[in-house]
Amino acid sequence: MNKGKSYNVNVQMPDWFRATFNRQTLGRGGKQNLKSILIPFLITLVIGLARFYKELPALNIKSLSCWGFLISELLIYIFVKAVYLSVKKEEEKHFRIPVILTVIAVLVLVLGTAFSARIFHAKAYSRILQVTEGSVEDIPSQEGSDAIALMDTSSAQMLGDREIGSLTNLVSQFNVGSYIQIDYSSRPVKVAALRFDGFFKWMGNREQGVPGYVVVDPVDMDADYVSLENGMKYVPSAWFQRNLGRQLRFHYPSLMFRNVHFEIDEDGKPWYIAPYYTYTIGLFGGEQVMGAVIADPVTGEMTRYAAADLPGWVDVIYDGDLICLQYNDAAQLQNGFLNTLFGQKDCRRVTTMSRDDDEDTLYPDFGYIAKGGDIWIYTGVTSVNGDSSNLGFILSNERTEETRFITCAGADEFSAMRSAEGEVQEKNYKASFPSLINVDNIPTYIMVLKDANGLVKMYAAVNVNQYNMVATASTQKACIEKYNMLVKGEISADQAVDTEDAVPEIDTSSFAEKQIMISKIETIVQQGNTYIYIVDEEGQIYHAKYADVIGMILHDEGDTLTILTDGTNFILPEE
Repeated sequence: MNKGKSYNVNVQMPDWFRATFNRQTLGRGGKQNLKSILIPFLITLVIGLARFYKELPALNIKSLSCWGFLISELLIYIFVKAVYLSVKKEEEKHFRIPVILTVIAVLVLVLGTAFSARIFHAKAYSRILQVTEGSVEDIPSQEGSDAIALMDTSSAQMLGDREIGSLTNLVSQFNVGSYIQIDYSSRPVKVAALRFDGFFKWMGNREQGVPGYVVVDPVDMDADYVSLENGMKYVPSAWFQRNLGRQLRFHYPSLMFRNVHFEIDEDGKPWYIAPYYTYTIGLFGGEQVMGAVIADPVTGEMTRYAAADLPGWVDVIYDGDLICLQYNDAAQLQNGFLNTLFGQKDCRRVTTMSRDDDEDTLYPDFGYIAKGGDIWIYTGVTSVNGDSSNLGFILSNERTEETRFITCAGADEFSAMRSAEGEVQEKNYKASFPSLINVDNIPTYIMVLKDANGLVKMYAAVNVNQYNMVATASTQKACIEKYNMLVKGEISADQAVDTEDAVPEIDTSSFAEKQIMISKIETIVQQGNTYIYIVDEEGQIYHAKYADVIGMILHDEGDTLTILTDGTNFILPEE
């Protein structure tokens, strides 16, 4: 120990620092120098806080939005300082620090992106998604066809809008949000919460919140509105502090979220699921979901879960677009990056289609299957050469990301869709993206055919290996029965195809007789059809196509009427 000794440490300060903060400068022009730093900084800070409140970037070194936000704030500071000095007619040479910081941030963004690219990490990208071999037995059998969701989102939206359109107290204040495919009571359904129709509608309803959600059954082709006892106040369409995105960011400032969506649990309670992800390769490469935040939209309470600890009712964590991207990496990069450019040995990809009339950009497309209480996506796998055949299929669990590849050569989905459309070409029906069923160990596409208004008119089943083997019918059950007979040679190809205009009918087997008093009658014209809606004295709403209940023309509000109903649809009993 060297007690009693003292040391002089001579720290060399930068010239610009000493010039700004030495006594002489602070004594005379120091205040001006400090103002030229502090005032632009405070202005930039205010702008930054306002931008953060609106844009909500994740405060995470691996967040691209965070780096973009930082760079833009540095540029704003430089601009504000230049304007300030110009107005004050002062000279200032010390832009060095913000300029250096801006250059560093840009270099981090550019180099981080470049060195996270697939060309440097092909093997790592190919190992993100673990794919196991499956078999035809993994494809749902024809007996489980009720677990197959054939309805596309546009058709679901049409049914949901029709259901909400009958509720006059809601349609003027709310519209239907985005649909998500989930498993509910061992059936595939699409659900969507209502959302506020703009700022002023939110202002008028913010204390009550969003009053309910819509459930669309893709198998029965019907929609139901579910009213909530307590409204949802913390939703994506709310404003200010009740906006769900803002609540998520302020509770978890560093998490990066994707595909925030609405789900319901097995009791019908509403939740919002916010999967969070990180980059596992370099700084900005190898996106992978790590878990999810589950938010109660009624109370605003939030709980963070790792992917392995999520409640079993949560269905969608790994969305289909991410799974398809990861599968393409696994199927194309296992032999190195250069192989994807030249030899392309064993290179495969999922089937793709163009969207929104953008013929130059192709996106993955997929169907949904409810299996084991979870939702699995299904899509075909083809070669990278872009031919019209499939090498097989993948089934992937959207909750666990368990993925199986099923070897099965045959026509791709789009060839099957064109084949089904060709059987009823005189009607100009359009096929939806098909799903997959197993008919006596024969992989089979099954799909719906829609008219120009998007209404489901028929069902079609197409053999994967022989896509000219097609059966069509007005119901899903009848279609599969006819296809079975066609495969077994019991009927001809001509007999397997319906030639009459076929419209699915409502299954009335579960209807029960009920006596009601009519408190209100409304008619609505949709897609060229007239629908009648009646409200009973208890506020229950029933609807039917007017042509099917033409006897209602004899009834008025206040009449007592006996109907057959399942609680939503109704018909009049035969006399």
